Amino acid sequence: MHDATDNRPAALLAMSPEVAERLFTAPQRERLTGLVRTDPALVAQDFTRPDPAVAAALAEAELLVTCWGVPPITASVLAAAPRLRAVVHAAGTVKHHITDACWERGLAVSSAAAANALPVAEYTLAAILFAGKRVLDSARGYRELRAAHDWHGTLIDAGNYRRTVGIVGASRIGRRVIELLRPFDLDVLLYDPYVDAAGAEALGVAGVGLDELCARSSVVSVHAPQVPATRHMIGAAQLAAMADGATLINTSRGSLIDEDALLPELVSGRLAAVLDVTDPEVPQAGSPLYDLPNVLLTPHVAGSLGNETHRMAEHALDEIERFTKREPFAEPVLPDALHLSA
Repeated sequence: MHDATDNRPAALLAMSPEVAERLFTAPQRERLTGLVRTDPALVAQDFTRPDPAVAAALAEAELLVTCWGVPPITASVLAAAPRLRAVVHAAGTVKHHITDACWERGLAVSSAAAANALPVAEYTLAAILFAGKRVLDSARGYRELRAAHDWHGTLIDAGNYRRTVGIVGASRIGRRVIELLRPFDLDVLLYDPYVDAAGAEALGVAGVGLDELCARSSVVSVHAPQVPATRHMIGAAQLAAMADGATLINTSRGSLIDEDALLPELVSGRLAAVLDVTDPEVPQAGSPLYDLPNVLLTPHVAGSLGNETHRMAEHALDEIERFTKREPFAEPVLPDALHLSA
């Protein structure tokens, strides 16, 4: 029974139970329950057949706190949640669960995409510096030789001094990568059709076309959103333009790269790649990506992982506090901007 003197808004967690268990630290759970009326152990993972407790909580909820594994919030879900006013997503993209019905209802939506961008940018920075230093090559060679060798002679073209790095997409992550690259002696190019020359200059980079970026860069790192216009934006022509020995990094979505065009370049050894995402994800068991010595393949772990998820939780809690104070979200998701976001 709800205490009529308790004016905290009612909230319901919607995500996979495993994520809910790991997302919040004990102090964060305490802060959550201090801000809103919710049972952190009650988690909605299926709105189509909710158990009675979830259905009752959904009927009272003014706020949904979501994360990975949240089911779509459809018109029928909204009909069962007449008091719902907002969704705070403790992760990045909301495209998987925020439907047109949510915007038609006028829900306020927030995302922790800014928080999730930080570890992706850190992963990318490490990948760029390792690519310039040719760490994969030297590690493989050292493992095979197991003896003294003139590595300075073998790796004469390695190093990160005045190397050119191409950033594809001035997204949150792309901009953060540019920021992280500033202390290094690197020349940074940017391709983004929505950033003009003045905007690129303000970021401290040179704006160029995509083909020119690929041709001039020793490392090309992809940070564009997955939208119809970006499917296979890195295709055969762009890959052919890349110099021998260049490295392609993808931490965005696998569909942005034409994998059929990429594989021959990798199998031949002409290009190297750092791939945290693929198309399909996971690659088929027989894919050469698993075994190629010039490919670093990771299982979509560039984003928030382990204790980094608590940063997203903290971001969500800050937004929940704003909601309780009837303040606007600091990181609102706007429907008109979704076509430009991941």
